[in-house]
Amino acid sequence: MAEAYVFLADGFEEIEGLTVVDLLRRAGIAVQTVSIMESTSIHGSHGIEVKADLLFDEVSGSVAQLLVLPGGMPGTTYLAAHEGLAQLLKEQDAAGRQIAAICAAPTVLGQLGLLKGRTAVCYPGLEEKLTGAQVTMNEVEVSGNVTTSRGMGTAISFGLSLVAQLRGADTADKLAKSIVFA
Repeated sequence: MAEAYVFLADGFEEIEGLTVVDLLRRAGIAVQTVSIMESTSIHGSHGIEVKADLLFDEVSGSVAQLLVLPGGMPGTTYLAAHEGLAQLLKEQDAAGRQIAAICAAPTVLGQLGLLKGRTAVCYPGLEEKLTGAQVTMNEVEVSGNVTTSRGMGTAISFGLSLVAQLRGADTADKLAKSIVFA
C-alpha cells in the first residue's frame, strides 16, 4: 500500500505532479500515481505522456497518509468532476489524514468545503474559489492536515513541505541540499 497517492488527469501540470512524486520517492516515501481517467496513459497540459501506476478503481477504498492533487488545465477540471475522488478527499479530511493541492487544484478542495477556517493559497486569480479560506500569498500554506501551494514555480517548496510533514524537517533539509535547492 502506498503512503501517498498523486492523482493525475489529462491536462495536469507535469512539473507540479512529477516534482512531488520525485521528491517523495527520494525521501523514501512510497508514492503511487493514480489516473482518474479511463487509462493509465495520461497526457499532461504540455503534451508530455505519463503512465500512471494505477487506475482510480484500484485505490478506491484504500487508505494513504497523503493525497496530492496537481494543478493544470483541464486536469483540475477533471479532478473536480470526479465523484469518487471527491468522496475519498472528504473521507481523508474527516480522518485527519493529509491532503495537498497546488496551483488551480486547491479550488477542488474549496468547492468541497475542505478549506473552511483554514489558510490556503492557489494560482493567482483563482482565490475566490477557495471557499471559506483565509487566502495568503505565501508559496506554501500548511493549515491542519491541508497543504496548498501557488503553482509550478513553487513545486519544489511544496514537495519539500510534504517530505517534512511525513519524514521530518531534517530529512527535507538534507533532500533540499542534495538537489541544490536554496
